[in-house]
Amino acid sequence: MTVPISLLDLALVGRDETVREALDGSVALARLAERLGFTRVWYAEHHNMASIASSATAVLIAHVAAHTERIRLGAGGVMLPNHAPLVIAEQFGTLATLHPDRIDLGLGRAPGTDQPTMRALRRGPTSADSFPHDVLELQGYLNDDTRVPTVNAIPGRGTRVPLYILGSSLFGAQLAAQLGLPYGFASHFAPDALHQAMATYRDGFRPADQGTAPWAIAGVNVVVAETEEAAAEELLATRRSRVKRFLGRQFGGRHLSDDDADAILASPQGASIESMMRYTATGTPDQVHVYLDEFATSCGADELMVVLQGRTVAARLHAAELLAEGVELTPLPA
Repeated sequence: MTVPISLLDLALVGRDETVREALDGSVALARLAERLGFTRVWYAEHHNMASIASSATAVLIAHVAAHTERIRLGAGGVMLPNHAPLVIAEQFGTLATLHPDRIDLGLGRAPGTDQPTMRALRRGPTSADSFPHDVLELQGYLNDDTRVPTVNAIPGRGTRVPLYILGSSLFGAQLAAQLGLPYGFASHFAPDALHQAMATYRDGFRPADQGTAPWAIAGVNVVVAETEEAAAEELLATRRSRVKRFLGRQFGGRHLSDDDADAILASPQGASIESMMRYTATGTPDQVHVYLDEFATSCGADELMVVLQGRTVAARLHAAELLAEGVELTPLPA
């Protein structure tokens, strides 16, 4: 591949799988990614979603790090307005102390959940307004340059855990550029502003302590199989799964059938969910490799953050093997 390839793992809980099986699958995927040569694995903070088990991001990273040796691990990301910056600094400072030069910290400002769960998290409607200040406060704790007199993160102080600003709009691109931080765009589920955000980030980038040049990461879905037909079948299953995940609550929490999901996909409401997967590489390994190279070039990404689509842990492990098949994965620059 022409750019480094990393994986975003949601610790998905399949229909006939348990949460424990999903978490064990995250360990297996990271170990496989390490062996195959992927750059890093990140975990996303989501709450109150029965199909996603990565809510306690730092805890999951600690568990996976203890079962791997070299691969970088991180949050993709921590939704910082849900937390006190000092607590996140202590958590990721602990991780970086236990696993030096392996921990990343991606930061977002979305809630990662719905309105009732936001209230349960004690997050108010204006919590995101302090995001830029909170990022700087967090950075100060990790860089031994605290912005809160007499308050230090222990562990955390001096660890300089690399920060990444994540987003799906121009706000994150502008903030990352102003702070001289790497930027990750969530084009795997919010594709509309991808190219504009990437251009905004590069045009406005100001070198800073963490980096002297921009580093842009773009999210992309991957549905890969031995044949085009098998990939198309998995893509349909993925679309149905998204409908059930996002709209199941609107139907009283009941399980939607495949026929229900297909009917929704054919509706205007379904078209909105369908558009979320605009950037999806589908097909055989060779076809997926071509798509990813072209996608990275078209949006100017320095790295791709791949979301492997599969209905089970075993399916996602197999997808990782197929994605790595026949290519030399590009390492991060020294």
